[in-house]
Amino acid sequence: MLPNKPRGVPRANDRRVLNGIFWVLRSRAPWRDLPDDFGPYTTCYNRFVRWRRAGVWGRIMDAVANTHDASVQMIDTSIVRVHQHGACIIRNRKQSMGQSRGGLTSKIHAVVDTNGLPVRLALTAGEAHDNRLAGKLLSRLKSGSMLLADRGYDADWVRALAARK
Repeated sequence: MLPNKPRGVPRANDRRVLNGIFWVLRSRAPWRDLPDDFGPYTTCYNRFVRWRRAGVWGRIMDAVANTHDASVQMIDTSIVRVHQHGACIIRNRKQSMGQSRGGLTSKIHAVVDTNGLPVRLALTAGEAHDNRLAGKLLSRLKSGSMLLADRGYDADWVRALAARK
């Protein structure tokens, strides 16, 4: 009996694919504009989506966040308009978009360190109140650290949570 020959296309180098994903995210260019140096754009896109569904990006974010200086943390929210084609066709799929006066919007909730680097991120619909995700975002606030927040997070339970930490 003859040995099996390897079949299919060899797996693309993870480092090259990762650099391609970072290039697209940094340049905000469409996937199809990815330079050929990073391999086929479909490979980079498929790997990005597969890693997102597997929670790889969240684990990377948590690992990076654990190495930051936690003496001062800041929490704030930014509202962004959703592109007109951003709505998902599948109705039952969870989306972080909300209807407001300006159209479809989303809110990006961020906890950042003293250098402005993100520690925790979350996305909600545009009409959601700022302090809705404060408990989740501040769950890893280290003991003895200072928290800076604006009026959107001025609630007794948020102050109590920060004081306990």
